[in-house]
Amino acid sequence: MRPLNDPSPTDLLFGALAHPVRRRILDVLLAGDRTAQEIADGFDLARPSVAEHLSALKRAGLVRSVRDGRFQRYSITPSPLHEVHAWLQPYERFWRERTAGLGQLLDDLRQDSP
Repeated sequence: MRPLNDPSPTDLLFGALAHPVRRRILDVLLAGDRTAQEIADGFDLARPSVAEHLSALKRAGLVRSVRDGRFQRYSITPSPLHEVHAWLQPYERFWRERTAGLGQLLDDLRQDSP
């Protein structure tokens, strides 16, 4: 069993996605590879702050970096998002069944009302 202070890959993934700046960085990277400075230019943040967020995204496996001369170019790695999708599927199924049941209840109420 994993110690409580040792985060699992899923914990790192959800932790990375929990921060709005990190989600916005992923949005930026959807358009293509960027350096940390290019990413920072689109935010009201210093490059070291963006580098911290990029580091969290890398630990979660959502971003990779490749050396390009004296710069690191960052790109999105979407495969961990499949894990999020798989984790959410039972909840999606749960809510779909609940809303279908609610729809049926409302239909029944409409038919019973004068």
